[in-house]
Amino acid sequence: MCARFLSKTPNDLFIVMWKSSYRDKIVNIEKTLPRLKLSLKNCDLCFRKCGADRTKDEIGYCAVSADLFVYTSGPHHGEEPPISGKNGSGTIFFSHCNMGCVYCQNYKFSKEGQGKKISIPELSGIMLRLQSDGCHNINLVTPTPFIPRIVEALGYALSSGLNIPIAYNTGGYDSLEIIKMLDGIVDIYLPDMRYSDNIMAKEYSNAPGYVENNRAIIREMNRQVGSLKMRGGVAVKGLVIRLLMLPEDISGTEETLKFIQKNIGRKTYISLMSQYYPAYNANKYKELSRRTTKSEYDRVVRLVHSLGLENGWIQPFSDDFDPDLAGENLIPT
Repeated sequence: MCARFLSKTPNDLFIVMWKSSYRDKIVNIEKTLPRLKLSLKNCDLCFRKCGADRTKDEIGYCAVSADLFVYTSGPHHGEEPPISGKNGSGTIFFSHCNMGCVYCQNYKFSKEGQGKKISIPELSGIMLRLQSDGCHNINLVTPTPFIPRIVEALGYALSSGLNIPIAYNTGGYDSLEIIKMLDGIVDIYLPDMRYSDNIMAKEYSNAPGYVENNRAIIREMNRQVGSLKMRGGVAVKGLVIRLLMLPEDISGTEETLKFIQKNIGRKTYISLMSQYYPAYNANKYKELSRRTTKSEYDRVVRLVHSLGLENGWIQPFSDDFDPDLAGENLIPT
């Protein structure tokens, strides 16, 4: 067997590795799904652990019952360069959210619940369509309240030929136990590290205990997938940490960067975002009713370099900045 394996061409080797990888993924789903489904009866999918019985149409803070709701899906070219690649990231924007950010830029579907109810087979079909459209990955945006249903749909899609990486795009207020269950299922983690102060997290996102939990799940994500790996400039596995800078140092981005450098490592890929603008209910808060200034942003960029953080992207800074992400390499390649 070993001799036959070694005699294969590089393309044949890749096919063998791919088949093994996705077989393993299906096995992991089969082992994990029964436990995830229990969360529908006593919800513990995020750090709130509200205990809602969704099988009886009870809803928790996120306003989600047992059903799936998707706002939109399609190729997205505004993510970080190796996530979007040439053909776009296959984004699926789920309705609702387990956080309560007063400045939410996606409030129409995250807070107001706009979107369409779909079935598990329909979600699987969306994933396969995104792959057939040439997307480089399946990018699950705000997936936390729907994880049992998403994983079930992934099982169907993988069995039907889905073979692109799965990206988990989250605000970072997930349950550590649930994140551990996604080991071997998720390929790319795209978490926010939104705050370094629990008072700020509670005040502006109604997320008590955010900091300690967020840092714990980031460590776990890093343990699972490590630093970002790319093939042909496109991400295939790894962690990218997103840092949305808020005005008045509300996000505490500098402290978060120090945590990353010390606990995750200098080679960690970060995405430092200047795209904040007052949205949703932000104008009710004087401190959030303006954009982050260039001087605030530049100070943090200087810290990135002084900490020796080697990989990632910054956003161009301008008063008329397009809310869609446009990345720039932090370190010249």
